[in-house]
Amino acid sequence: MPALPRLTRRLAETPPDFLLEPARGRQGVVRVSAVVSDLLRALGGAPLDPAQARAFETGDRNRLRVILLACWLLHDEPLRAAGVAARALPLLASGLDELAALVPAEKLVADPDRREELARLCLHALGLRPAGEGEAEARDRLTTLSSAERQRVVAAARQAEARAREVREAMARQAAYDAQMKAMRE
Repeated sequence: MPALPRLTRRLAETPPDFLLEPARGRQGVVRVSAVVSDLLRALGGAPLDPAQARAFETGDRNRLRVILLACWLLHDEPLRAAGVAARALPLLASGLDELAALVPAEKLVADPDRREELARLCLHALGLRPAGEGEAEARDRLTTLSSAERQRVVAAARQAEARAREVREAMARQAAYDAQMKAMRE
């Protein structure tokens, strides 16, 4: 099991090359598909085939940048030795999409909580957990840090508040109606 402080430190020390503009069409610098292929080989798996590579050559800029950061993280020696190539491809192909939609790539390097979130998300997707943590503890900590979970909680709170406002307004209308009816009877 990998040590979480090692992984978060690795993210904090991400080389600037991993934050360069991802190549999309004729624009950008870093070919994300090549980085992913190299990582998969380093993890003991097969490189991307042309169809798989296309998924890493287009799309949202931030998503591609988050994939590059995850590649840097997963290239850590203990993870390379863990034999996680089969689980790494689904993680990189779609497992980071929700995070990438909510958190800018730079924040995953600069903010300690977001570094921990990315490290824990990657470990979870690989079927691993931080050294010294039980399964429930690792899951709870990931849920606590999760930007996506926080977004869901905020949305649910807004929805509950809107519903409570509707109920209060309906009750006020009913009270006004009842008062009017009482006045008419008297």
